[in-house]
Amino acid sequence: MKQHQPPAWAQRFVEWYCKPGLVEDLTGDLHECFERNVATIGPRRAKLVYIIDAFKFFRSYTVRKSLFAHLFMNRTMIGSYVKTSGRNILRNKLFSFINILGLAISMSVGLPLIAFLLDLRTYDRFHENGGRIQRITSIFSSNNEQGGKFATASIKTARLIREKVAGIEEVTTLKNDFSGDAKVGGNELPIKGYWAEPSLFRVFTFPMLQGDPATALKAPYSIVLTESAANKLFGDQPALGKAIEVDAMVYQVTGVMKDVPFFSHIRFEALVSLSTAEQMAKSDPGFGAWTNIWPYSVYLLPSKNADMAAIRAQLDALAKEENLADKNTRIQLELLPLYDIVVGESLRQSEGGPGFTGPHLSPAVLWILGALALIVILSACFNYTNLSIARAMRRVKEIGLRKAIGAGKNEVRLQFLAEAVMISMAALLLSFLLFLALRPLLINMAPEMQRMVKLDLSPAMVLAFIVFSVIVGVIAGFLPAVFFSKVSAINAFGNVSPVKTFRHLTLRRALVVVQYTVTLIFITTTAIGYVQYKNILAFDLGFNTTNILNINMLDNKPDAMLQALGEMPEVTGVSRSLITTGVGNAWGGNMKYRDSRDSQLVMTNHVDENYLPLHDYKLVAGGNFVARPATAEAVSEVIVNQQVVKRFHIAGNDPQKAIGEQITLNGRKMTIVGVMQDFHYGKIDNLIGPVAFTPWTPEDRTILSAKIQGTDMPATVAKIEAAWRQTDRIHPFTAEFYDEEIEQAYSEFSTLIKIIGFLSFLAISIASMGLFGMVVFTTETRLREIGIRKVMGAGAGNLIFLLSRGFLSLLSISAFIALPATYLFFKMFVLPNFPYHTPVQFTELFSGLLVVLLIAFVMIGSQTLKAARSNPVAVLKRE
Repeated sequence: MKQHQPPAWAQRFVEWYCKPGLVEDLTGDLHECFERNVATIGPRRAKLVYIIDAFKFFRSYTVRKSLFAHLFMNRTMIGSYVKTSGRNILRNKLFSFINILGLAISMSVGLPLIAFLLDLRTYDRFHENGGRIQRITSIFSSNNEQGGKFATASIKTARLIREKVAGIEEVTTLKNDFSGDAKVGGNELPIKGYWAEPSLFRVFTFPMLQGDPATALKAPYSIVLTESAANKLFGDQPALGKAIEVDAMVYQVTGVMKDVPFFSHIRFEALVSLSTAEQMAKSDPGFGAWTNIWPYSVYLLPSKNADMAAIRAQLDALAKEENLADKNTRIQLELLPLYDIVVGESLRQSEGGPGFTGPHLSPAVLWILGALALIVILSACFNYTNLSIARAMRRVKEIGLRKAIGAGKNEVRLQFLAEAVMISMAALLLSFLLFLALRPLLINMAPEMQRMVKLDLSPAMVLAFIVFSVIVGVIAGFLPAVFFSKVSAINAFGNVSPVKTFRHLTLRRALVVVQYTVTLIFITTTAIGYVQYKNILAFDLGFNTTNILNINMLDNKPDAMLQALGEMPEVTGVSRSLITTGVGNAWGGNMKYRDSRDSQLVMTNHVDENYLPLHDYKLVAGGNFVARPATAEAVSEVIVNQQVVKRFHIAGNDPQKAIGEQITLNGRKMTIVGVMQDFHYGKIDNLIGPVAFTPWTPEDRTILSAKIQGTDMPATVAKIEAAWRQTDRIHPFTAEFYDEEIEQAYSEFSTLIKIIGFLSFLAISIASMGLFGMVVFTTETRLREIGIRKVMGAGAGNLIFLLSRGFLSLLSISAFIALPATYLFFKMFVLPNFPYHTPVQFTELFSGLLVVLLIAFVMIGSQTLKAARSNPVAVLKRE
């Protein structure tokens, strides 16, 4: 049997502070208690109890007397360290300013990241049982083709878990498609939410202000409003028991709850009883089907101390049994902890209301941002290390004197660490001001940021900033502290250079090379990424998007708006469609040709007869739609792209002969009336796949695409908005130009380029300041050499070359490392993800190098020229 031992460090802690006469008895008693706890509560909790007891016995009657004196002495020494460090900082104003500014700039990257992480950690923490709540993830496969992981599960899954899975305290289901216009008297409000079960309030902590949470969502046509929604609809009148009308359906308000906190992955304005949706879907056999995972989200609350491995095994058995009923579809069930939803695995979601799966950020993004921030911070720390070691000759006698009067290596280390921490704390004040100035810009950098974080100050955030500053100070001062602690008093007073080992170098040169290598990588990455981003926006999608305004009708009938647009001379054409293509939206269905066993997922769109000519789609065979069906069941025509013809080998892959052939789309027979030239249905980071257009019907939701001519676009848009207000006074006018939608579709690339560009600016600023400090120090220490060379006839150009060649050679080494590394990184890891990318050009690769060399030359040249112009007589006389 394994013999468990208490934590060794806790034992040593007790032996350190305890009186010699008590230490044996106290450690023995603690060990006996530990052995009893191992048997009763387990080794892990026994170790925790041992650690707590070790600190609990730190009392006046157990602590040795000399320890209090030692602690008092340490406090006195710390005061001495602070005072001496302050004097050194003030004595070397230029180098202190460079270090403080460099650390402040680098920490201005770390502070927003810390605030961002703290905000993300806040999500869903207000739920009392948040640590136990799990969400079901469905892994959907069809026809042996992996469909991916979905943040959804069927309503049948929830029912089966209640009936068959042991160890579950509660199960609750959300259905995600409740939305409409709520009417109360003269008030009308667009409202969104979920269909939910009464168990929602037992799983999650959403406090109820009015009504009974146990029964509020039990009866059909019951609705629970948030406090804000109730105030907008009812004003100061009580909402409980009142009726509201939503899209011709009447609901009774059975509860009013507090507003959903900002840091919740579930956001809504209303909850409607799921029994209402069940009643509405009585005639729909697919409502409760095992494979109908798309509109539902299932959450579990396992029992306290539940065996999660056993629950997972039961879920596997449940899924295996249900999958036997349909051999073409396979669903696996997994558990995802509530706290891992916002920052966790990226999951697909079905078509549904906004915010169904809530805010989400991949952990990989956080790791990347953290790594980039760390690189910038280390760059500033390198500055401190370089300048501190370079100035060693000026501090060596101070260190020798300290050692001569009894200071040991630890005291010298603490002195230099205290100095670094003080500089870091001064930098924190400056970086905090930068954080306050940059916070609005960071939040507004992308719409996702506004919906995800607030970056508001809190005591925990301020404490994290201070801890972060201390850590940065320790990292910056570590190497100088170790280096100076090795200086001996004999060498210091014997005028023996303590930096002799650094003469040819090694550490300082290596740090400069690393610093500029990182800077060049940042700048070159920004240049290449920006060019690729611009190429994406200008890429030929295979259809025209210029001056096309896409208007979301928001469930309104398009007839009135069509008539209004037709009367405007600025509008040259209007078309109707289900979705906007080319920006990442997707709508699909299964297509079959002659072999009923051969099916393919095909991306689709429902469009009218004006859509193809308005967007300049190219037809390689056939023509436009002829029929205008009034219902989805009446649709009989389809226009496909060339990929469909190739995929199913229709008419020997001949588009002309494919006209008139019949295919089956979502179970309906349709005739091919046209073949389009291939185009980009999705984003251009995806390969072109099979696409089919079917006729738009009045049953479909509508995107109106208006082709606009003229020079005053804002005035035309305002005119269209005025027409919208005549047709819909409730909903806001939602319209964007097609080109702007495409730009927003790639906003993550734009945001990433902005972040890397900002980091590039910080990196080159920090590196330039460090280089400036090194150049200043080098010219100051070589003034006598410069004077002698001038007397011997050396000119200013020769002296500039002499003093700058060492730095320029280091920059050349950095370029030799950074440029090939960046090129290979893009070629091997980034650009392969974009099938239609453009090759990296010479100008993109070397533009960053030219910028860095220009800045470095200005820094080096200005100081060396100043030294070269100095009076050699005055210099030699002073020396």
